[in-house]
Amino acid sequence: MQFKNPELLYALFLLLIPIIVHLFQLRKFQKVYFTNVAVLKKVQLQTRKSATIKKWLTLLTRLLLLAAIIIAFAQPYLSKTNAFNTKTETVIYLDNSFSMQAKGEKGDLLKRAVQDLIETIPETETLSLITNTESYRNTTIKAIKNELLQLDYVSNQLPYDAALLKSKKAFSSDKNTLKNLIFISDFQQKKSTLNIKQDTAIAINLVQLKPVSTNNIAVDSLFVSKQDPNSLELTVVLKNNGLEVKNLPISLFDNGSLLSKASVDLDGKATAIFNIPNNKIIKGKVTIEDKQLQFDNALYFNINETSKINVLAISETNTSYLSRIFTEDEFVLTSKTTSNLDYSLFDTQNLIVIDETETLPNSLVTALKVFTDKGGAVVLIPSLKGKLSDYNTFLQRFGFAPFEALNTAEKRITTINYAHPLYANGVFEKQVDNFQYPKVNRYYPQTNTKTTAVLQFEDAKPFLSQNKSVYVFSAPINKTNSNFKNINLIVPTFYNIAKQSLNTTTLYYTIGQNNSYDVPVNIQQDRVLTLVNGTDKIIPEQNYFNNKVVIKTNDIPEKSGIYDLKNTTTILQNVSYNYNRAESNLNYINLDDVKHATVNNNITTVFENINNDTKVNQLWKWFVILGLVLLIIEMLILKYLK
Repeated sequence: MQFKNPELLYALFLLLIPIIVHLFQLRKFQKVYFTNVAVLKKVQLQTRKSATIKKWLTLLTRLLLLAAIIIAFAQPYLSKTNAFNTKTETVIYLDNSFSMQAKGEKGDLLKRAVQDLIETIPETETLSLITNTESYRNTTIKAIKNELLQLDYVSNQLPYDAALLKSKKAFSSDKNTLKNLIFISDFQQKKSTLNIKQDTAIAINLVQLKPVSTNNIAVDSLFVSKQDPNSLELTVVLKNNGLEVKNLPISLFDNGSLLSKASVDLDGKATAIFNIPNNKIIKGKVTIEDKQLQFDNALYFNINETSKINVLAISETNTSYLSRIFTEDEFVLTSKTTSNLDYSLFDTQNLIVIDETETLPNSLVTALKVFTDKGGAVVLIPSLKGKLSDYNTFLQRFGFAPFEALNTAEKRITTINYAHPLYANGVFEKQVDNFQYPKVNRYYPQTNTKTTAVLQFEDAKPFLSQNKSVYVFSAPINKTNSNFKNINLIVPTFYNIAKQSLNTTTLYYTIGQNNSYDVPVNIQQDRVLTLVNGTDKIIPEQNYFNNKVVIKTNDIPEKSGIYDLKNTTTILQNVSYNYNRAESNLNYINLDDVKHATVNNNITTVFENINNDTKVNQLWKWFVILGLVLLIIEMLILKYLK
């Protein structure tokens, strides 16, 4: 039992006064003698005993009456907390990620949670509500009711630790308040773990909402599996998190028009193949029908007109092998010698290949440094007759180890860095340990290099190394010195170096990941490129270079779809964005072992428990009633006890 006014209890010491008065109130009886006093003595004895009992009972009832009145004024109450003297703060985290689209017993998990909050919380109660994207501080349900009813799903769910931290920051710094955090989510299993640390200042309540079924079908991914001059083969990957589905229909659209349909039997994972015309601009969408989660039922992609990559070869030798690699349908190859080289050409190039030039003037090295700083790529192939000091000036400028004196010992190229971006994407079906090793007759050794080795000799020294956008061969690759041109490895090496010099857009990008692509366009410095989809207009992060713009996106755009990349009103190309499929798998965390938090599966029950914990049962009325009862008992004692 607790008291609102405990200082009034000091008045109980005043009860000592009537006790003291009673103890010192001694009455002397006058004796009268009779001839036979036996009967009178008996009457006197009985009268004195009765009077004493009556006085003690009267004193006791009066003391209890006064004590009841004093305690009533002190306002006693019962509560699990010191709630009468403590204010309460409530912060609610409401997970509005895509997994909350799943169907519960009463509809979508998120929509049902919103309805329960509106129905359970009093309209005037002050609280703070946090979602993955929004924060409502020190407000009421009545004030944010419309926002809650219109709350939409988002793809960028906060990690659990970040959501807890963000919610805790919504509390005030007042240590005398009772803080309740209500964390509402389905607690889907993800990369981020749920780790709740003990916090005596905040009572954490976890509300786990689960769907009635965990079956879900998703369009997982899409890629080009085959390509020829006339057609393009697209492979669509579908995943099923649940029971097997027979004859699932899949539709392929181009700019809203149906191109093709297919069906698959789906148990776990399956693929569907579509053939579309090659060299055609496609604004595509693949769709399925599934009643569980909706966000992963469609996947957007686009195929743009191919942008040709500009390659400049600076060479004093025959560069016909480059023309066979850099074909006219994908590249624009320009060949120059050092004597007729115009540095202004660099402004329009994506890749510069320095092919066995014997000298590298300082002016050329400086121009190449400016070129790479603006996003260009450079390949250096030394000459056996090259000026070593010029080469080392170049290497030092770009962060490479210097060339040592020419080594005339034959070396084999035995190590391929399969994880390197030049070879990582389908260049090799498998890693080969025993193949026809290319070799060089003479080379320039390099030691203590901190660059990335792409190809290595048998002694682990680099044959081809990379630092940022610069690639350096340590030996000439002409047929006199090497058979590197005779093996198939040369084609993917130079082809992918050129392709990566202009990072053109892919079929689609995933929202929430670090996406980057190049747009071959020259624009004025005060202009910006925009992503437009209907009424949505977004200005992404962008860096300007002479002949291209580098676009970088992460959390934007927020909505999936095909966006027009515009320079003012001109559409440069299309870019597709899709939601991350991480939430398609409906597996959930088991909260039974979670410590330092209370776990429940019903929002209404949680608020009832919190109200019961903070409920105040006032007892002063009962003490007033007790006082009245004691007053009646005293009156009865005085009247009827003889």
